Amino acid sequence: MAGLWVGAVALVTAGRRGKRPPQLMRSAAALWTLKTIPRYSRSHLLVARGLSSVGCDPNEKTFDKILIANRGEIACRVIKTCKKMGIKTVAIHSDADASSVHVKMADEAVCVGPAPSSKSYLNMDAIMEAIRRTRSQAVHPGYGFLSENKEFAKRLASENVIFIGPDTHAIQAMGDKIESKLLAKKAKVNTIPGFDGVVKDADEAVRIAREIGYPVMIKASAGGGGKGMRIAWDDEETREGFRFSSQEAASSFGDDRLLIEKFINNPRHIEIQVLGDKHGNALWLNERECSVQRRNQKVVEEAPSTFLDPETRRAMGEQAVALAKAVKYSSAGTVEFLVDSQKNFYFLEMNTRLQVEHPVTECITGLDLVREMIRVAKGYPLRHRQADVPINGWAVECRVYAEDPYKSFGLPSIGRLSQYQEPSHLPGVRVDSGIQPGSEISIYYDPMISKLITYGSDRTEALQRMEDALDHYVIRGVTHNIALLREVIINSRFVKGDINTKFLSDVYPDGFKGHTLTENERKQLLAIASSLFVASQLRAQQFQGHSRVPVVRSDMAKWELTVRLHEEDHAVTASSRGSTFSVEVDGSKLNVSSTWNLALPLLSVNVDGTERTVQCLSREAGGSMNIQFLGTVYKVHVLTKLAAELSKFMLEKVAEDTSSVLRSPMPGVVVAVSVAPGDMVSEGQEICVIEAMKMQNSMTAGKTGKVKSVQCKAGDTVGEGDLLVELE
Repeated sequence: MAGLWVGAVALVTAGRRGKRPPQLMRSAAALWTLKTIPRYSRSHLLVARGLSSVGCDPNEKTFDKILIANRGEIACRVIKTCKKMGIKTVAIHSDADASSVHVKMADEAVCVGPAPSSKSYLNMDAIMEAIRRTRSQAVHPGYGFLSENKEFAKRLASENVIFIGPDTHAIQAMGDKIESKLLAKKAKVNTIPGFDGVVKDADEAVRIAREIGYPVMIKASAGGGGKGMRIAWDDEETREGFRFSSQEAASSFGDDRLLIEKFINNPRHIEIQVLGDKHGNALWLNERECSVQRRNQKVVEEAPSTFLDPETRRAMGEQAVALAKAVKYSSAGTVEFLVDSQKNFYFLEMNTRLQVEHPVTECITGLDLVREMIRVAKGYPLRHRQADVPINGWAVECRVYAEDPYKSFGLPSIGRLSQYQEPSHLPGVRVDSGIQPGSEISIYYDPMISKLITYGSDRTEALQRMEDALDHYVIRGVTHNIALLREVIINSRFVKGDINTKFLSDVYPDGFKGHTLTENERKQLLAIASSLFVASQLRAQQFQGHSRVPVVRSDMAKWELTVRLHEEDHAVTASSRGSTFSVEVDGSKLNVSSTWNLALPLLSVNVDGTERTVQCLSREAGGSMNIQFLGTVYKVHVLTKLAAELSKFMLEKVAEDTSSVLRSPMPGVVVAVSVAPGDMVSEGQEICVIEAMKMQNSMTAGKTGKVKSVQCKAGDTVGEGDLLVELE
């Protein structure tokens, strides 16, 4: 069991002094007390971030220098383990990433090309030259980019450079969905019914889909991460899915081959983490529940799953290990399954790399998977047996993205982080990120900001810690998905564990709208907004007499206000007693207190004994505020009695007729334009295709009409809101 205790805290004594051990770096886990996990002795308190070194031989020789062929948070994650192991690191970067966090963390850094990933992070020639120049002995590929590229692994082997991952045979076998399915069948792993060959064209796709029976899943043979995947319910959707999936596959993986299989409706997506060595040993490290998804990409993951019983878990684990052994798998990898309501499970694919969601497995097992990958790559056997692998506590991971969750559950957002503050100081919180204040989220790479992980002795504690962490996360400068993540983890269905891959569309059939305030929460928000307004007014009065701050002093003991929320006006009165305000909202009296330090990005506010963490994102002179409350940003307008009376005479801005114009809903690159001025188009007809973060999106006409003008062409880079096509 040594080394497999749950990761919890680094040095309790350091935590009591309020100091963070330097080896935990900038996104260190918060400190845990012995009360949090009373069954563990002080000597078993490890790092909750999954970077445990207990049970490891510090004198065990591995590599002197490793190059990380990746960027962002996963590059930072690998560097942190390498530092703990005494291994020097080399970062590669594009021109756009020259000042990024992973470059600063590494011992050396080499530029491998311009911003587009095809010319930098996928540029094998440049990366091989960087390896030679730095005399790196091994390469860790992270996930994405070249992590499952067998040609890259072969080129490394030809120059005696160790690839920290499986051998080329396993990459080839499992990276190809067609071959992997055949091997899975041979290894007696449950598989989904479907066509095992390569689909040649759209006509053949329709024929195969009809034979299998709708609905079907069209997917890239070499794909992953939800790219190159489409669900088709009829012939027309099959043809369209074939076109888009093949284009996305070619763009993302350089391989446009597709396969088709039966779509299992309303399944859970549960995966098994496996670990193998070069000596024929393999383990399964329990499961991860990854069912909450949008566009086939995971949003929230947890370990273990609420759905699996010990028998099903063992059966899935044993089949995963059987498949790993069938291809002589040696490294960390993941076997993904679809599980129906009767706990029947079917092999989906095997990812021959480190998964994005690996931290939740590290939290419940105490294993550092990057360390294990490095040890295996060096030729060491696994240190543990299957019986040694525990499930200690519960871990949840939220993927924090620069996305607008109000648009299709998350269309990419770009921009520069003007303010950024991680909630790493909270108990049981781990943040894996590769950004800092001033970092830029661009159209060239995945819009992930970080992976936010919380751990608890049980699921309830882990979810409560996640709720607190999301409330304390400060992200300014880009649109983000905190509101969606928070709503998911407090949703009654999610809390009960009643989830599947259609969770988001089932819970939000009309799209995500943000948090729906209860009557009590609405009054709390109005009271907080009123208190912020009065506090700012009182603060401004302190500068009376300064010519550059023309403020008229008010001696009012009571403020009569009109607070506008969701186009509704509410009568509010507020009076102050030091840092506490007595506020009456729609006949209800509330006491609101805080430090009212308006310079802080976070405000802890007590409303009648209930603690709320709020963020005042903006305040305007006219009383307009954007307040992040319970994860959602609300626009609140606070007016004095006179201002409310005068506002009735203000003209309203006429809204644009959006049915006659097509604007880009996200930043991206125009892949194709299907119309020209003078063309007649029908409502719903494809006008153009926009690619953002390697996902292609079809833009359609909002009404039937004649094209007046086309403002874009293939290859153009467009921003959110840019005019693409105008109809007469």
